[in-house]
Amino acid sequence: MNQETITNIRNVAIIAHVDHGKTTLTDALLRQTGAVAEGVSMDSDTLEKERGITIYSKNASCIYKGTKINIVDTPGHADFGSEVERVLRSIDSVLLVVDAQEGPMPQTRFVLKKSLELGHRPIVVINKIDKPAANIDRTIDQVFDLFSELGATNEQLDFPTMLTIGRQGIAKKEVSDESSDLTPLLDLILEHVPAPSGNKDASLRAQPFNLAYDNYLGRLGVVRVYDGSLSIGTPVLSLRNGKIAKGRITKIFTFEGLKRVDANTVSAGDIAIIAGVPDIFIGDTITTDESVELLPVIAVDEPTIELTFLVNDSPFAGREGKYVTSRQIRERLENELEVNVGLRIDFDRAGSEKFIVSGRGELHIAILLENMRREGYEMQVSQPQVIMKEIDGIKHEPFEEVTIDVPEEFQGAVIEKLGARGAILLNAEQDGAGRMRLIFEGPTRGMFGYRSQFTIDTKGEGILATRVIGFRPYAGEISKREEGSMISAITGKALAYALDNLQTRGTLYIPENTEVYEGQVIGNTSKGDEMIVNPTKGKNLTNVRSSGNDEAIKLIPPKKLTIENGLEIMAADEYLEVTPKSVRLRKQYLTENARVKSRRTV
Repeated sequence: MNQETITNIRNVAIIAHVDHGKTTLTDALLRQTGAVAEGVSMDSDTLEKERGITIYSKNASCIYKGTKINIVDTPGHADFGSEVERVLRSIDSVLLVVDAQEGPMPQTRFVLKKSLELGHRPIVVINKIDKPAANIDRTIDQVFDLFSELGATNEQLDFPTMLTIGRQGIAKKEVSDESSDLTPLLDLILEHVPAPSGNKDASLRAQPFNLAYDNYLGRLGVVRVYDGSLSIGTPVLSLRNGKIAKGRITKIFTFEGLKRVDANTVSAGDIAIIAGVPDIFIGDTITTDESVELLPVIAVDEPTIELTFLVNDSPFAGREGKYVTSRQIRERLENELEVNVGLRIDFDRAGSEKFIVSGRGELHIAILLENMRREGYEMQVSQPQVIMKEIDGIKHEPFEEVTIDVPEEFQGAVIEKLGARGAILLNAEQDGAGRMRLIFEGPTRGMFGYRSQFTIDTKGEGILATRVIGFRPYAGEISKREEGSMISAITGKALAYALDNLQTRGTLYIPENTEVYEGQVIGNTSKGDEMIVNPTKGKNLTNVRSSGNDEAIKLIPPKKLTIENGLEIMAADEYLEVTPKSVRLRKQYLTENARVKSRRTV
């Protein structure tokens, strides 16, 4: 069936907290309707496959009973919340996916609040009902309470519910129902999601809610067409805040499954990708009539943290990277701004060799760094800092809501550690299965470096999720117990004999036979003091043998440095060196003399 001849359309987004199964459910919907082959997934990006999370919102479509269903899969992590907010403006209803065991989590609250404010009537999908600890009735009650708490109207409170097992592709209205596929859910979408409003004969009004980039076509806009129609060759205007940008549509793509397919025309109610408007931006009104009423502007969430990107100047600089100069890094960051609207970059404040990059959280920045290193870039970054704002003459900082699910025996350690970081416990609930749900509020800077500690304190059995709740007055000094750095005093190859002695003083970041340089941080010290060490020291050889001298060396596996945990644990006077093959921590001043001089000048 030719998509351009289909006039019956439904536009729906799938929203959920991270790891509640929305992408798995979307994949199953597409497979059942024949839109994609077996084994094809919406999470097509390499990083998404590795991490098992959705990072970038994506569009797809399927045909069911003669109706084209446009589906937008959204990120579930709070760092990518700005993507979710934009997507919600482009669709007519949402599938709110909630884990039957975990219930609503922080990102569930965030995306649901945005959806309700826009007037959507969500379909609630209780997923993973086959989990041993699934509690469907409790989860539905929690969702209803959340709707009420967020100010849902009576109409929105009367939400339809569907029970699913996403990985098996099964949906049912009641647990006792017989079902072998997702037909009940597809039928509910056609019944409950309103057909898009809009006048196909009126002047064109379309709005970009996402951006893409093509080396041949330039900047692309993913748009929802609200009124009129759009054809190849049409001269258009992009209106924003009194500014007018002109363009001519050179290419139109619609979606068929996960594929982009060429189209000549796209009409009111549909979602498409357009090329030909170089200055297109999120929230613009695309039209052919300058006097048309503008569509409401789409706000993009403000960044909450910032850090500095620098050219790598370590002794090992240039060994692994293909792109190492400030000009190359600058060009790559400028290209990132074309599509990553949650990012802010100041190219001038720190000088020509440094760039101040601001984002929504550590994961947001870590994904950018990971993509850059895989493309062959080499750089180093400073410790992330929260962005302070002055409101009515008072210093404000970003605060987060922290939701934690832990076994009961670990709650004391969690409350103690977060309390020391400025967080306040708002609520504690027992779920009846030996687990506690704790909800805190506290400053974002108090959360820096806590995730690793949380994993240790809960022995990997805890779940931690955060969401930014806005800027509040500065909370004062936070006394975090910081670990000291174990700093190499020499350049060379680390030997097992030296590391065997050093591992008793803290946690190592490197295995034996690793090349290190003077000033590189090779581990942390448990007592919190900086320690200058020689990891290249070998065993003194003598011609005398004695019992005990030849005992086998047993090295504890080192803590592998990744971009994410490196951003968490680095100190203010350190850089994280990121290259295509390595992640290293180093002191900003490599020699001890230089570090002493720098402390004197502070």
